[in-house]
Amino acid sequence: MTFAYLSPAALSFLLLAAHFYRANQFLLVAVPLLMLALMALRRRWVPLVLQLALVLGSLEWLRTLVELVMERRAFGQPFLRLSLILGGVALAALLSCLVFRAARLRAHFQR
Repeated sequence: MTFAYLSPAALSFLLLAAHFYRANQFLLVAVPLLMLALMALRRRWVPLVLQLALVLGSLEWLRTLVELVMERRAFGQPFLRLSLILGGVALAALLSCLVFRAARLRAHFQR
């Protein structure tokens, strides 16, 4: 059951790893994958590190959003759909921080 609680955060990390992979930033691919591995540790500090990584991931999605919108606007291309999708991904990554407030996960990581 703990896996179900962790799945939004895990999906956010997988999407971020795919984002870095597509951008040919192979060293940065390791960071979200390392966060996935950290989920297996049952230490008090793990949720804080994971939440920080998710917030930083959200900021990366927002940075990418701004960069791509500016590029599309410069070429006169539509950008609304892009904005909605990447804004949703950034919001989902940010909201996945909230799973660590669940009582079950707090108990899981208190050992």
